[in-house]
Amino acid sequence: MASQERSMPFIKNLASSDRKIRTSALASLHTFLSSRQISSSLTTLDILKLWKGLFFALWMCDRAVPQQTLCAELADLINVLPRHAVIPWLRGFWATMAREWTSIDVLRMEKFLLLVRRVVASGFKWMRKSNEGKKKKSGKETVWDMQRVDDILDLLSEWPFALEDEARIEQGTEKEELVPQTIPVGLRLHVLDIWVDEAEKVGLLDADDVEASKILQRIIDQVDALEQATTRPAVRIRSKDSLEDERLPGNRKPAVEEDQAAKNDGNGGDWDGFED
Repeated sequence: MASQERSMPFIKNLASSDRKIRTSALASLHTFLSSRQISSSLTTLDILKLWKGLFFALWMCDRAVPQQTLCAELADLINVLPRHAVIPWLRGFWATMAREWTSIDVLRMEKFLLLVRRVVASGFKWMRKSNEGKKKKSGKETVWDMQRVDDILDLLSEWPFALEDEARIEQGTEKEELVPQTIPVGLRLHVLDIWVDEAEKVGLLDADDVEASKILQRIIDQVDALEQATTRPAVRIRSKDSLEDERLPGNRKPAVEEDQAAKNDGNGGDWDGFED
């Protein structure tokens, strides 16, 4: 562990108040993670330390555009990792968010909400095959990597959609302060607010894609199970609202109903008085 820590001298620089130092540290991290040999040997503690540095890099980042850029860069780091290292890396992200969430002040919360959105979106995109030209035996193209799908959905059920409040992560990391004990309600609520948006962007709401529909149903089942199991009223209400999103199958209004509703809305503001 000591030798690995010495090979990551940029960790502290990720949280520097100097923008140039943070930028240089992020570039070093990108190079570091690009090395298959190094990224494959990262322990749970290594990943938690890296995410702690990245968390405070965003914490220190000012102004909207740099914040948006940094959120996108952090979310896209999974694209430089070897496949088997992606899920441990994302698990470290969720553990870090769970640990730090309640310490985020109102003025900084917006950028961390954006980071969570970007990471959820990046995970959904990662479920798609990198070479989408492969075909099934039926001859139809398939764009979803089902092993990746299983991995991402397992992470959702382990963190934001977990049925229990207690966090689950590998113990024995030597530093218990890096291991969250619970999953904050606010973090759950945010993911419940955004998951349909990000699922739609990646094509999971495409009714013509049979595999996408099956994946979507699995996520719906997770949210439904959370609604039934949670003891938190806010989580129950937000889960229910999420499942009632009009974009989800079964909630979509027929075209005729939508046209009629539009006409009613258009006439609803006019009143000519009572007829004689």
